[in-house]
Amino acid sequence: MARQERQPRKQNKQKKKKNRFSIKMQKKLLVLYTFVVLAFVGLTVRLVWITRENETEYQKQVLSQQRYDSTTIPYRRGDIVDVKGTKLATSEKVYNLVIDAAVMLYDEKKEQRYLEPTLEALGRNFDLDIARIRQYVLDHPKSSWYVPLRRLTYDQISAFVEEQQAEKSMIRGVWFEEEYKRIYPYGSLAADAVGFTTTDGQGSYGLEEYYDAVLRGVDGREYGYLNDDLTLERTVKAAVDGANVHSTIDANVQMMVEKNLEKFMTEYKDGYKEGNGAENIGCIMMWVNTGEILAMASTPGYDLNDTRNPQALLGSPMVEQITNANGYYEIRKNGQVINQAVLDAMDEEQLYLNLNNLWKNFCITNTYEPGSTVKPFTVAAALEKGIISPDSTYECTGMLEVGGHKIKCHNRTEGLLTLEQAVAKSCNVALMKIGLQMGAEEFSSYQKIFNFGLRTNIDLAGESRTDSLIYTADSMGPTDLATNAFGQNFNVSMIQVITGFCSLINGGYYYEPHMVDKITNASGATVQNIEPRVLKQTISESTSAYIRQFCKSVVDNGTGKTARPAGYAIGGKTGTGETIDQNTHKRSEEDHVVSFIGYAPADDPQIAIYVVVDRPNVEKQGNARYATGIVRDILTEALPYLNIFMTEELSEEEIRELEALQLENTNQYTRTPEGDALEGEGGQDQTRDPDGTGTGTGDNPDGTVSPAPDTAGPVGLTFPIDPVSGYRVDPETGDKFDPVEGFWVEGGNALGTDVPVGPVGGTGP
Repeated sequence: MARQERQPRKQNKQKKKKNRFSIKMQKKLLVLYTFVVLAFVGLTVRLVWITRENETEYQKQVLSQQRYDSTTIPYRRGDIVDVKGTKLATSEKVYNLVIDAAVMLYDEKKEQRYLEPTLEALGRNFDLDIARIRQYVLDHPKSSWYVPLRRLTYDQISAFVEEQQAEKSMIRGVWFEEEYKRIYPYGSLAADAVGFTTTDGQGSYGLEEYYDAVLRGVDGREYGYLNDDLTLERTVKAAVDGANVHSTIDANVQMMVEKNLEKFMTEYKDGYKEGNGAENIGCIMMWVNTGEILAMASTPGYDLNDTRNPQALLGSPMVEQITNANGYYEIRKNGQVINQAVLDAMDEEQLYLNLNNLWKNFCITNTYEPGSTVKPFTVAAALEKGIISPDSTYECTGMLEVGGHKIKCHNRTEGLLTLEQAVAKSCNVALMKIGLQMGAEEFSSYQKIFNFGLRTNIDLAGESRTDSLIYTADSMGPTDLATNAFGQNFNVSMIQVITGFCSLINGGYYYEPHMVDKITNASGATVQNIEPRVLKQTISESTSAYIRQFCKSVVDNGTGKTARPAGYAIGGKTGTGETIDQNTHKRSEEDHVVSFIGYAPADDPQIAIYVVVDRPNVEKQGNARYATGIVRDILTEALPYLNIFMTEELSEEEIRELEALQLENTNQYTRTPEGDALEGEGGQDQTRDPDGTGTGTGDNPDGTVSPAPDTAGPVGLTFPIDPVSGYRVDPETGDKFDPVEGFWVEGGNALGTDVPVGPVGGTGP
C-alpha cells in the first residue's frame, strides 16, 4: 500500500518538473520573440527614416552608375581670307563613321536581328570591307567605338542617314561623329604665307602657326544630368568658334606672281643640268607706305591640301642632316637632284627632312648675299651722314686693291662716274670707296638702322635672325668693309631687304611689315584692327628723293632696263651675289643668286617688288636679267589691276605685247560668280626673249632664241659675240659684255678667289 502511494507521488513530481521546464522555455521564447520583433520594428523605422531623409542621394548614386553619353561639340577653326574676303583657308564640317557593336548586336530576343540589315546598308552606301566589319563586331560585342571611315562629307553620308531614319528601319549601332576638316580652296596658292594645319588641328608655318591662338576656338559639350526631380536631362554647352584672320594678300596679284615664277621654273627646267629652273625663286610685293604685304611667294611650292605629297620634291636638290664641328645638326644640300628613282629610295626620315625643307618660306627663312641691291643703302647712309654729296664723282679703274686683295668691278669701262652713274651702272669701285670713306663704325651703325641682321617681326612663323651673318664694327677689316659696301660677304633675308628698301624710297619711314590688317569673330564683328606701324625714320626725305632719282636711272640707263613694264616708268636696283659652298665653306665662282628690287611708279612709289632667283639652271648664272624679266612680267599684269595708271606712252611693240598677254590671261583665267580670278587651263607657254621681256615664243622656227644682236659696246668695244651666250667675250680674259644692255655682265667673281669669306653661311638653312 505504501509502495503504491509512493509511485503516484513520484509521477506527480516528474509531471510538475516537466511543467516547470515548459513554462520557462516559453518565457525565454517570448523574450526572444519580443527582441526580434523590436529589432524588425527598429530596422523598419530606420529604413523609413533613410528613405525619407536620403532618398535623393541614394537614387543619384544608383542612377550615376548607369551610362549617359557625353558628346564633344567641335569648334570651327577661323578662316584666313585675302584683302577682298576671298577664302584662302577655311574649315568644313566632316563626319567620322562610328560603329557601336554593343548596340548593333543588342536584341531583347537575342536573335541579332539588326546585324545583317545594318551591314547591308553600310555596304550599299560606303566603300567598306563588310566581311571585316562583321568579324570585328562579332569579335568585340561590347565595343562601342570603332571608326572605319573618317572625314566624310555630308553628301557621302546623306543616303545612309535617310535609310537609318526611315520608319521601321532595322539599322542600329551606327552614328556619325562631327568634326571639321581644314581645306584650302586654291590649293598651292600662297602656301608659304598661309601655312597649314596638322591632323590634330595645330597650325604649322605661315599665318596658320603665327595666328594659331586666334584661329583656334573652344570645344563645346553635350552631356546628361539629373535635375532636382531626378529626371535625366541633356544640356548643351555650345562651342566657341575661332576668329577669322584678314590678310593683306590680294589673291589675284598672288596668282600673277606665282604664275610667272612657275613659268620661269618650267622654262629653264633641266636647262643646264637636271633639276628645276632654279633652286629657289622668291617674290615679295609690298605697299611702300604701309608695310602691308600684297603678295609673297616662292617656288618650288606644294599643295596645302596634300602637304606630304612627295612629288612636290621632284627637281629640287636633296638635303641631308649632318653634325657640324660644334655638335649641332645642320641641313645641307648634298648636290643630288631628286628624281623619281631618288625619291623611291628615300626612307621616311629622309622624306620628312626634305618635305620640311620644302615647307619653309624662302622669303623669310633663307639667307643669301644680296649683291648690288645693297648699293642704294650704302649711298643713302653716306649721303645722310654728309660723307658724300649728290655731286660726288668717282674714277673707275675696273679694280681696286684693298687690304692686299684685288677686287674687281663689273663696270670694266674706265672713266669718271657721277654718283648717279655709279649706282646706275653698279660700279663696285665707287661703292668700295664710299664704304671706306664711311668707316666700319658708321657703316655698321647704318646696317642696324636698316635692320640688317635683325628680325623685322613680320607676323609669320619662321623668320630668320641674321645677326651672326653680318660683321660688327670690331670684326670688320678694310676688305670686309669694301665688299660689304657693294653687298657681298654678308647675308640677309628677302624680307629684311624689301622692308628697308621701302624706307629708302618713301621718305625714310621704316614700317613694320605685316600680313594681317584685321581680325573678326565668327559673327563677323571686328575684334582687332592692325594699323600700319612706323618703327623709325632711317633717312631724311631729301636723301630719299636722291635715292629715287638714282634708282630710276638704273632702269632708264643702267643695269635694270629689262625690268621696266610696258607703259610705266619705275625705279630699282639689280643684284648678283655669290654663294658659299656649305660643305667646303669656300666661295663659288659658278653659283650665284640674282635679284632685282624695284618700285612703281617712279615719281610716286606705291608698290615695291623684290624677286630673287637662287642659282638659275643656266651655265652662266651671274646675270640679273633672270630676275628683271620676272619683275617685268609681274608688273605688266599687276599694275593695271591695282589701278596704278600708266606713266609712259606705249610703243607698237608694247601694244602687241599687251594684246598677247590679254589673250593669254583670257585663256588662263576664268571668273567665279563672285568675281574672283581663278586659274584654269588653256594658258599658252612662252619662252623668254633675250632681253628678258617674255613677249614671244622664240624667234626661230624650232622655238629657240637667237643670239643677241651685234651692237657695238661703249668705247668702240668690238669683241666677237659668243653664239651660245650672246655676249661679247674678251678673248684674253674671258670676260663677257652684254651688247643689248651695253655693259659688262654683272656677277663675275668680283671678290677674287683670294678674298677671305666672312661670317656668311651660304644661302641659309
